[in-house]
Amino acid sequence: MARKKFTDYIIEKNLLSKEELDKALSIQKVKGLSLVELLVKLGYVSEQQIVTVLSGFLSIPPIRILNLNIPVEVINYIPEKVAQKYKVLPIGKMGSTITIAMADPLDVLIIDDLRKITKCEVNPVIALLSEIEKAISSYYTRGAKESLEDIVKGSAPESLEVIKSEEAEISEAEIVRFLEDAPIVKFTGYIFKKGVGELASDILIEPLESISRVRFRIDGILKEAENFPKKMHPFVVSRIKVMCNLNISEHRLPQEGRFRSKILNRDIDFRVSILPSSLGEKVVLRVLDKTTALLDVDLLGIQEKVLKQVKEDSFRPHGLILVCGPTGSGKTTTLYSIINHIYTPRKNIITVEDPIEYQLKGINQVSINPAINLTFAACLRSVLRQDPDIVMIGEIRDSETADIAIKSALTGHLVLSTLHTTTSAGSITRLINMGIEPFLLSSTLIGVLTQRLVRQLCPKCREEFDVSKGIREKYFIDKAMSVYRAKGCGSCQTGYKGRTVLGEYLRSSATLKTMINTSVSEQGLKKESRIEGMQTLREDGLAKISEGITSLEEVLKTTGSDEPVLDNEG
Repeated sequence: MARKKFTDYIIEKNLLSKEELDKALSIQKVKGLSLVELLVKLGYVSEQQIVTVLSGFLSIPPIRILNLNIPVEVINYIPEKVAQKYKVLPIGKMGSTITIAMADPLDVLIIDDLRKITKCEVNPVIALLSEIEKAISSYYTRGAKESLEDIVKGSAPESLEVIKSEEAEISEAEIVRFLEDAPIVKFTGYIFKKGVGELASDILIEPLESISRVRFRIDGILKEAENFPKKMHPFVVSRIKVMCNLNISEHRLPQEGRFRSKILNRDIDFRVSILPSSLGEKVVLRVLDKTTALLDVDLLGIQEKVLKQVKEDSFRPHGLILVCGPTGSGKTTTLYSIINHIYTPRKNIITVEDPIEYQLKGINQVSINPAINLTFAACLRSVLRQDPDIVMIGEIRDSETADIAIKSALTGHLVLSTLHTTTSAGSITRLINMGIEPFLLSSTLIGVLTQRLVRQLCPKCREEFDVSKGIREKYFIDKAMSVYRAKGCGSCQTGYKGRTVLGEYLRSSATLKTMINTSVSEQGLKKESRIEGMQTLREDGLAKISEGITSLEEVLKTTGSDEPVLDNEG
């Protein structure tokens, strides 16, 4: 009943529209998330706004917990697994009452569980979810886990001095002996845990001349995280090889592998690439965290009009849908999200990937292996004999794969794939240049979604600023349009928090089919698509700037100018 009253309350406070609330409630039924958390994830409200409204509704004071110094004995009242699961943190205790910071105090079931666990009366206070997560990571790693310096000190430095020079060889038996030492295990575990805790998408472990460096890629930007003694580097690399079942005695050739580990109470998949360099072996780990990747098309940030079109087209019985963009633009995540959207047990869906990034429930996924001649093309021939309704191809890399994809779409299959091109119209000319007959492409193509990932402005500290007349004219920014920029605060540090998608969707039409048949240029296809209503990447970026979602700098560095097309239009 309280939840229903709260939904009425947020409508009364004009926090969001009835349509937005209905959409959030429908997603909540499927995903089972807290409504408070979901509203923030969808971008309908900022964390600060939801905290303020909750405080007014429940008459519970909000509190900033990052500045508190919470005693260890208070933290110990709630186990780490419980704190992580419920997103709560004990901050004080007086008599038989414990004060607990929560992002969603409306959840009475959680409060009942906390009452049983702590054997105390629970006094809930409201805090920002991001601050609770940071505090959990800080307090539950403090004391229980050593700092990097402590681990390094315990890494048997006397024994490690066997490395006399950069060229000295380390025997395999010696490596194995050190890999069994707890400090090496703790050290690599520390790196993984810190990377996952900071929501890194990639962890880079790199040998330099005198030290080794750890860097994290967070929201697309590399950040230096740690340095450690160079003499430990071979043992760290070998520890990772062991976790991936790779050859620890091979140092001259690149190796690839993957492993899964439970970190911060989450199952994390790591995709590992090891590359020999002049200073040692460089390791890059791609962090695949299913808890941060909801694989829901509604949560990607795609503009409403495009999202509606993509959803409609994904239910077509046959044809080709492409997702395009450079490496790291989120193409595979978008494809996974589309498949999640259209999946039912009545459909036979098969994916061919290199490699498989996320295991999707109920989907048949195949990983290619060029070493045994299991290429995209070879695998697709067998897949088509498996009676599929929908086929997802990880990437169209060559003319043979492109030819099979087009013919599969032509013979009654829905084919989803990615292509490395910068624009939607450019993907059409790219396929024609790869040898695809224009009449085959025009008869199978449903649409091309091109996307980029841009960092989102932190809703707590973003600020509106005046843009000069010259810049507005140069980038076609309307005079009345608000422009926001990053500032930086204690919560975000950089002024940015998370990423969102910029997208343009070229949807096939009768006119475009005719133009494809006559091999019209990329510019001609783009112009016609815009006349038919396609919003370009730059235009989507400008719309997100005006909504305070991202900054002008982010949009300019990830999208190309539309000026030539606008000039052609007169």
